Amino acid sequence: MNSFPAKIQSKMELARKMEDQDKLYRYNGVLYPVIMSPEENLRALEDLDARPDDIMLVAYPKCGFNWMVAVLRKIIAAGTGQQAESRMPPLIEFYGPEMIEPLAQASSPRFLGTHMHPDNIPVSFSVNKTKMLVIFRNPKDTVVSFYHFSNKNPVLPSAESWDSFYSDFMSGEVPWGSYFDHALAWEKRMDDPNVMIVTYEELKQDLSGGVRRVSEFFCFSLCDDTIQMIAEESTFRAMKESSKDSHGQMGNVFFRKGEVGDWKNHLSQAQSEQMDAAFEKHLSGTKLGAQLKYDLHCKW
Repeated sequence: MNSFPAKIQSKMELARKMEDQDKLYRYNGVLYPVIMSPEENLRALEDLDARPDDIMLVAYPKCGFNWMVAVLRKIIAAGTGQQAESRMPPLIEFYGPEMIEPLAQASSPRFLGTHMHPDNIPVSFSVNKTKMLVIFRNPKDTVVSFYHFSNKNPVLPSAESWDSFYSDFMSGEVPWGSYFDHALAWEKRMDDPNVMIVTYEELKQDLSGGVRRVSEFFCFSLCDDTIQMIAEESTFRAMKESSKDSHGQMGNVFFRKGEVGDWKNHLSQAQSEQMDAAFEKHLSGTKLGAQLKYDLHCKW
């Protein structure tokens, strides 16, 4: 089996030959990258049968997904004694129709993930009560990270400018759709016992505590030493340093700064105030809004 770096490099080369205007398409009203998530992939997901013991990771783009992929793989390895073989990100929208049957025959627990809006995740995940770990990040740092990611990742169109990308982000005209639409949909499931929402900022502040909570959520009983070891090996700095082996030439694309507050180097006063107003409109007074600690992380 080809390694993830080899597979992704092949996709990158194909993307570099495409015009920017051809790199995205709209499916059920949401933009997706043609190269990684063609329509045939999304249609095939309708036949994906989730299991109660699947380990599902969900995140809006650039909210810490790749970071948590590595953390969860360490947790799963420690909890089951089985090392994950594939380094390919477990994004189900990247799976073509040819992957559905092998996935159905894969042993448990299967590690799956997605950037998809919760309303578009295959219904079998809810029907079969699959546990889902959801990662969110404050919207100001998310838009900055998404901007840099788009300009470095040939699979996505390059942003014409920071101002134009910010405008597209605020209107939801970016791959995988609107940040606030995702947030509002997950807010409705905050009391679902099969959903656990953890913020990027919480993990940055106390990674060992986050590892412990995630392990317990997925019913892995890990000792204190193992939890501490996983946390030490999973800091953003450690992940960035090892990304050359895990992600090849795309390592610096997936792992850039990982800072909280980098938005202050990008957003104008007017843009910051516009985001403040959007957060107030959509998430003020909600449980998710409180968990994001917006006033702490997103005010000058």
